[in-house]
Amino acid sequence: MNPEKDFAPLTPNIVRALNDKLYEKRKVAALEIEKLVREFVAQNNTVQIKHVIQTLSQEFALSQHPHSRKGGLIGLAACSIALGKDSGLYLKELIEPVLTCFNDADSRLRYYACEALYNIVKVARGAVLPHFNVLFDGLSKLAADPDPNVKSGSELLDRLLKDIVTESNKFDLVGFIPLLRERIYSNNQYARQFIISWILVLESVPDINLLDYLPEILDGLFQILGDNGKEIRKMCEVVLGEFLKEIKKNPSSVKFAEMANILVIHCQTTDDLIQLTAMCWMREFIQLAGRVMLPYSSGILTAVLPCLAYDDRKKSIKEVANVCNQSLMKLVTPEDDEPDEPKPTAQRPAEPNPDDTLAKQEGTAGGGPDGSCDSSFSSGSGVFTPASTERAPVTLHLDGIVQVLNCHLSDMAIGMMTRIAVLKWLYHLYIKTPRKMFRHTDSLFPILLQTLSDESDEVILKDLEVLAEIASSPAGQTDDPGPLDGPDLRVSHSELQVPTPGRANLLNTPGTKGLECSPSTPTMNSYFYKFMINLLKRFSSERKLLEARGAFIIRQLCLLLNAENIFHSMADILLQEEDLKFASTMVHTLNTILLTSTELFQLRNQLKDLKTLESQNLFCCLYRSWCHNPVTTVSLCFLTQNYRHAYDLIQKFGDLEVTVDFLTEVDKLVQLIECPIFTYLRLQLLDVRNNPYLIKALYGLLMLLPQCSAFQLLSHRLQCVPKPELLQAGDSPPAAPKSQKADSPSIDYAELLQHFEKVQKKHLEVRHQRSGRGDHLDRRVVL
Repeated sequence: MNPEKDFAPLTPNIVRALNDKLYEKRKVAALEIEKLVREFVAQNNTVQIKHVIQTLSQEFALSQHPHSRKGGLIGLAACSIALGKDSGLYLKELIEPVLTCFNDADSRLRYYACEALYNIVKVARGAVLPHFNVLFDGLSKLAADPDPNVKSGSELLDRLLKDIVTESNKFDLVGFIPLLRERIYSNNQYARQFIISWILVLESVPDINLLDYLPEILDGLFQILGDNGKEIRKMCEVVLGEFLKEIKKNPSSVKFAEMANILVIHCQTTDDLIQLTAMCWMREFIQLAGRVMLPYSSGILTAVLPCLAYDDRKKSIKEVANVCNQSLMKLVTPEDDEPDEPKPTAQRPAEPNPDDTLAKQEGTAGGGPDGSCDSSFSSGSGVFTPASTERAPVTLHLDGIVQVLNCHLSDMAIGMMTRIAVLKWLYHLYIKTPRKMFRHTDSLFPILLQTLSDESDEVILKDLEVLAEIASSPAGQTDDPGPLDGPDLRVSHSELQVPTPGRANLLNTPGTKGLECSPSTPTMNSYFYKFMINLLKRFSSERKLLEARGAFIIRQLCLLLNAENIFHSMADILLQEEDLKFASTMVHTLNTILLTSTELFQLRNQLKDLKTLESQNLFCCLYRSWCHNPVTTVSLCFLTQNYRHAYDLIQKFGDLEVTVDFLTEVDKLVQLIECPIFTYLRLQLLDVRNNPYLIKALYGLLMLLPQCSAFQLLSHRLQCVPKPELLQAGDSPPAAPKSQKADSPSIDYAELLQHFEKVQKKHLEVRHQRSGRGDHLDRRVVL
């Protein structure tokens, strides 16, 4: 510093003392400056006061010499003390050079700057509030200072400033929020601790409503919640807990919509505490805001669904996520199926477009503080007003929701409970909003069919419920059910109908309406036949699925839908199946279900007597497909009491190629005859006179069998048949044979028999073409 320079009104002694390296001499100079400024105040000499402050600032506090800077700092503090209540007129000039010294490389100088600012603020009190942002900015930097003395000094200044803010009712919260939003993303633990402490203070002031600006800082708070320091995490938990309490008390003033995506992001984090806290907030938001959260359903489901598959290590998160999922599902009502029509209602300007929910979530999930902040508050810069109490009517947009559900169902790595939850959502949406959901059915249908191959029975059951609802919902009754899955389906759309007499030519009765469903059965929509075709196609391409789960799937469908419709449509489709081996296997599976499942009790009774035109139509439809498997065809005749026709069929077996597989099926049929299903058949063996063809048919089966356990079983049964001569005495005149009654005159059995021979001839040709004559002979039985 130039000693010849004039620093008036500062005396040369004051100047020398300010530049001295000893603190005590600088302190003496400060006392002289204080005395000098008091005189100027008494004289109301503002020009000299400004000159003194400017000199101390420019020539000392901002000097290149460290001792001069220290002297300038203590001199500025002395000026503030001398000014007293008038210091507010000169605060800008007093504070700015001191704050500049906060960045000094010398830790002692930073400490003196902190001490000087403490004295300035202590004198000015509430007058410093217009300069709060620059003070807060400087303090936030000192909070992370590596020097413990500097940090200690900054804490004293921090407490003083907090006291001033708490006492005042003139704090500019609007002007402070942008700075708080910027500083809240600091990664330094001390800076984070400083930020959290200030939020706690502001939240405790009655006149400051920080809840209105919570969307600005919520993302940053969740970032701090992931800090490595336990103390900081605990402080942040307390802050978030206080905010949540206030939200519960005043839900009408909360900007739920502006914070929804922030919660969605943090519900997907890998940090357990952040995820649990965000999930708890999401639960409260859904329960408090209700349908306001519906536009964010896709993002919420993206976050919540994976949590449902968590194990016991994350049990708490799983339980809260389940509540969120259930609460959100309840918000969807039948009113959401109404057409989307704009309504003249004031819209909330801060509420984002619901169609952008998923895009926003995806764009921010991988970002850091900057990315999260920009995405969440791209429309908010500066002033934010409290949420309006008027709620705009919420429209449910299914596009995003269905996309999320489809994505999770397609991911084979996703947990079982998540897949079940997805299927429950789909079922719920088809129940509540069928018209809207059927717009998405063509995109959902392939993955729903694929889910039938899932390892879990529970998943398959829920999947079947969804498919059954699609197949039976009146909303799906359209002329065109949409494109089928794959160009190689062998049944065209025009053939997706129950067979008619014109096509099947099974009945001789004139004027019949064809093989329609019984009037008492529910009407299936256009998707029902598409479902049946694709289900059979899946069984054909995945034989393991057919073997392991085929019977299970069909039995469940018979409970969910109409069993007669299922068997009728499958039989009609199989009639046109080109893969004859699959057709035979599928017919055998269907026949086993028909004969043994409790779910088919009513259908068996319907077929047993063939008293109605509908039952005769059904029999004819089943028969033509059952011809793919000779033994199942005989069993169908036994079920329907067409014993004479069964005998005629067995006579044709002599012309067939008898293989091990064929004899195995005969063996199984013999076992079935001994089951409760055929109790009525065994009792009819007592009436020899009226059931001759039944006995002949059973003897025919006996003659087909080699000497095996099934042969012995059937032989013993036939030995129990009474001799006709023993029944002559005391018998009433013979009635018409039941075999003749069962063979209804309305059915053309000759035509059916011709159809059987035609199908079996085709099977034989295909077997020879596929396996070669030599290989096929290996499967024949040498008798």
